[in-house]
Amino acid sequence: MTVTPPPSRVASTVERASAALARLRRGRLLHPAGRSFAGETMIWGTPGPPTGVDLLDQPGRYRTTVRLSKGTPTPGSWPDVLGLALRLHRDDGRPFDLLVSSSGAAPVLRNLPLPRRRFTGTYSTIMCYRAGRRRLWLAALADPDSADLGRSLATAAAATRTDTPRLVLAVASAVGHWRLVGQVSLGAQLSAAQDAALAFDPVRNLPPDLRVAGPLAWLRDHTYRGSRRARGATAQSGGSTAATV
Repeated sequence: MTVTPPPSRVASTVERASAALARLRRGRLLHPAGRSFAGETMIWGTPGPPTGVDLLDQPGRYRTTVRLSKGTPTPGSWPDVLGLALRLHRDDGRPFDLLVSSSGAAPVLRNLPLPRRRFTGTYSTIMCYRAGRRRLWLAALADPDSADLGRSLATAAAATRTDTPRLVLAVASAVGHWRLVGQVSLGAQLSAAQDAALAFDPVRNLPPDLRVAGPLAWLRDHTYRGSRRARGATAQSGGSTAATV
């Protein structure tokens, strides 16, 4: 089924409303409270049948900017929909922005954002991607051998000062098991100014063989555009210039 995009005036209205709300918050409209880190992503390659996405199927190493965040945000260690944003800096200059939210690992729960306390846990893309005719979900899962990120942004930042916390990247179909494809390591925390300047685009900053799918993709695209416009940011603003960990 082909989905006809809403008229341009509707898109403009959504962007203006998102920008107005972001200005009221004096920052990001979505996940305003967060901490950003320099990092590194190691892609091991896809076990079993390939996904059709070269970045996931072929081994590689990428300098990465990592942001942990709270969605509402609630105070301290109160439950919230937690966010993990990754920007993989590719050699061709086009970043890959992967945004995942706290969720369940089971097939029926990977489509639902679920509040929780701990930053170590399952994060999924909630909405699916398409690679050719395949539907894919991506996730970051807890690494049982990694340092714990704790229950607050402060404890997560503290963990990076004494250790190198890690999360495992995975891919799955709508009902399939997660297949482990790589690992993300968190390094030095970036400054508050660097965090404020950072902006992601989970719809357009994608590898050429991957695209977003689902009825909420259009809304997500224009909401992020409005939020960035209110901050004077672009789809590729910010990002770590630090060495890999």
